Amino acid sequence: MPTGVALRDVRRQLFEAADRILLRDGPSGLTSRAVTAEAGCAKGVLHKHFEDFDAFLADFVLDRVERLAPEAAALESRKGTGTVAGNVTTALAAVFGSVAVAIVALITFRDELRARLRDTLPAGVPVLTEAAEMLAAYLAAERDLGRLPAGAEVEVLAAMLIGTGHLLYADRTGQPPAEETVHRMVSSVLHSSSA
Repeated sequence: MPTGVALRDVRRQLFEAADRILLRDGPSGLTSRAVTAEAGCAKGVLHKHFEDFDAFLADFVLDRVERLAPEAAALESRKGTGTVAGNVTTALAAVFGSVAVAIVALITFRDELRARLRDTLPAGVPVLTEAAEMLAAYLAAERDLGRLPAGAEVEVLAAMLIGTGHLLYADRTGQPPAEETVHRMVSSVLHSSSA
């Protein structure tokens, strides 16, 4: 690898390299050497910017959590328009079409990473927990507009949607589920709120 080459936005470059590796090779392929090779930088660059590899991974996961903010804003902007099931289907495709499924596998794979993340995110599975909160906020807004039953337990519905959505998207090496499959699942879960 070349040395002495100025890198712009090293964190972003390294995080994007980690995304590609996770999606292509899974958590077992994600090593500090693989990240720097994928980013096209010297091996020492990662350790110059992060205390160790688990610190890098923790920051990487937290960065991916923060990337849900635009999705949350987009979902919020759709309240009262289209169908609730259609809006949730679109949101789930955006969440699970990202690196979210691979991040869950990474967190499960690395004990030290889980321990570090507990300092910042004490409960739940990072990315999935925040996605469930995003859905719950959206569903509460739709309930307030009368587009969901008044008694709908939005936190329970959101957890069901994220859990079932994760099962549908869990095979990172296979084809993602068809939109109609996801829509059918979302409609079934939302319909359960009126039962």
